[in-house]
Amino acid sequence: MTVANRSSKQLRILIADDHRIFRDGLRKLLVAERDFEVVGEAADGEEAARKVRDLRPDMLLLDVAMPGTDGLDALQEIGRDQTTRTLLLTGAIEESALVAALRLGARGIVMKHAATALLIKAIRGVMAGQYWVGKDRVPGIVEALRPLLEKERSSGRDQFGLTVRELEVTAAIVAAYTNRDIAAKLRISEETVKHHLTNIFEKLGVSNRLELALFAMNKHLSLPRLD
Repeated sequence: MTVANRSSKQLRILIADDHRIFRDGLRKLLVAERDFEVVGEAADGEEAARKVRDLRPDMLLLDVAMPGTDGLDALQEIGRDQTTRTLLLTGAIEESALVAALRLGARGIVMKHAATALLIKAIRGVMAGQYWVGKDRVPGIVEALRPLLEKERSSGRDQFGLTVRELEVTAAIVAAYTNRDIAAKLRISEETVKHHLTNIFEKLGVSNRLELALFAMNKHLSLPRLD
């Protein structure tokens, strides 16, 4: 393989963290992957936003808790950049901050104590179009999105081809119902719930409950009340 061919396929990564030792260690881990290239580093959110604009990396690994301009401020400044995908890499984060980050365009989160293999898998997953959050976090995130979705609830908006029943199932997912809960609420079988979910995911181009909730919020999807 020539150098030119190899470089053309490399994933360009920007690291944003206020600890120099952590950045140095992370750089060494990342460049051990043949198709990863670390194109820059940033010590705070302001520098991260500037380097995203200047370097146009494929991936931004962003710490949330940084002095001065923090990670959330950086996401706000970056906006919904269509070429750079952001993965939060942090030691701790409140659910509300994670929801805010997802609303601002972050594609997922990996804790700093996670294994290197998990981080590499997360990077590749996000670049493949996935949202990357732990399964144990999804119910909490969806629940935290509910008040935001309630504010967005209105009539006469685009339903994106969803049937009345599919909108009811979507509303139940946003309300953090399990498949069993949905079946009981709508008086249908769990298999029928799964069938509706498959159709909803295909129509909206999402792959899981979290993506569905975020889609509903970002697209101002009008959902029926389940009262």
